Amino acid sequence: MSKRQPLIWHSLVLFKRLVCTLPHRWALGLGGALGSLVPVFTSKKFNESAERCSQILSIPLENAKEIVKRCYRHFGMAAAEFARTPVMAAKIDSIIRVHGEDNLKDAISRGKGVILATAHIGNWEYAAVWCAQHGYPMNALGTDQRDDRITDLIMDLRRSGGCKALGKASDLRAMVRALQSGEIIAVPVDQDAKRDGVLSMFLGRPASTPVGIAKLAAKLGCAVLPAYCARSGDGVTFDFRIYPALDGRNGMPYGKDVQSSIDDCNDVISEWIRKYPDQWMWMYPRWESYERGWFDEVRD
Repeated sequence: MSKRQPLIWHSLVLFKRLVCTLPHRWALGLGGALGSLVPVFTSKKFNESAERCSQILSIPLENAKEIVKRCYRHFGMAAAEFARTPVMAAKIDSIIRVHGEDNLKDAISRGKGVILATAHIGNWEYAAVWCAQHGYPMNALGTDQRDDRITDLIMDLRRSGGCKALGKASDLRAMVRALQSGEIIAVPVDQDAKRDGVLSMFLGRPASTPVGIAKLAAKLGCAVLPAYCARSGDGVTFDFRIYPALDGRNGMPYGKDVQSSIDDCNDVISEWIRKYPDQWMWMYPRWESYERGWFDEVRD
């Protein structure tokens, strides 16, 4: 049942209208400024995030705090960018440089669908927009929000960029249909899957990881390509990097052995986060299931 959140809803509507009116750089400046204010009002969450970053990256706490502050600013900017999707969709080539498009073309040509294995790093929404604007049949997965109006807003923004809003990431049937039609689905795999996942090393720590990409690949023969879209040093443009399709170990198809397939994907994503630590969601309790003792061991 939807739970109305009037303050959040009206704030989002106002924010969207405002950033769609401003010039792009000004809109990003506003989003970044608002993001930078979040730690001030959520000090407990900020300190937890900084502690997590410090422990995982083995860096001093003060350094971690600076990373997390930049992270909040980045995601404030990303929120403004997402809200501006209707404005920027047709201009997406002006802000995104793509590396590895041939890997995507090769995977699409197989005709069995493509999974882009991604993470909550950089601007994954604009990566999907780029694909859709270049004729690639892109499906974006989502999560139901407490307020149905917010869920609908997210879906509408994705559609405005040319993507198909597939719905919940747990909607396996919809994912299978899209892949069997030769389309693309983007799946963020850096989430705590709780007891439904497998335990796999993520940034050097055991973490429950979703297994959907491996099981779909094994069942359907679809290609799994890691991909991320990182903000560049100018703060405005992005580098969208699409990796070659992952292979299974010892000559097996990817996904045949779920554990090793997930391990290999986590290794790639961990490299991205180490390279761009201030563009990943440290505020998310990625390792919570393991820390709570829901898993006893990690397979070698």
